[in-house]
Amino acid sequence: MYSVIPYQAAYAPSVSQLFHDAIHAIDESQYSAADKSAWSAKPRSAYHWHKRMSQTKAWLVVDSSVISAGKHICCGFTNIETGYYGQGYIDSLYVHPAHQGEGLAKSLYETMEVWARAQGYTDLTVDASRLSKSLFLSYGFKVNHKSYQEKLGQIIMGYLMSKPLTDLKRQRCHTQGLT
Repeated sequence: MYSVIPYQAAYAPSVSQLFHDAIHAIDESQYSAADKSAWSAKPRSAYHWHKRMSQTKAWLVVDSSVISAGKHICCGFTNIETGYYGQGYIDSLYVHPAHQGEGLAKSLYETMEVWARAQGYTDLTVDASRLSKSLFLSYGFKVNHKSYQEKLGQIIMGYLMSKPLTDLKRQRCHTQGLT
């Protein structure tokens, strides 16, 4: 039984390992071994991930049976920027390779979108990988353009995508005084 919970510091080591494992499980037809090594040469410190997750709004998917055993292992995680400049930017959405295809990314995404709407965010954006592009398309995101990130000398291609969270028809009626 899986649960989506707010991020907790005790999970930082698990988040770090999950990120590294997820990157290195990507098929080489999507990203080369050199790309994956540049993206995550080794697991980053728990401190790095705790800082990154704490400075955003973040959630974890955990196995409820493992929680009761006192273990802090996450099966997936996501986080979204909350600062004014980056507000609504999805920083990450990863699911451990052993749990992919089980609907965990969907649970994380839906939790994040519900929260973002409740905060009044007008849109969401993400730099999606080749692998996650179809996932975000399925949630109504549109590709704005290809994006490129340099990591340890490797250029890693992805897609800048966005999704409006406001009902444009309702918004037009409201601004025209037709509500």
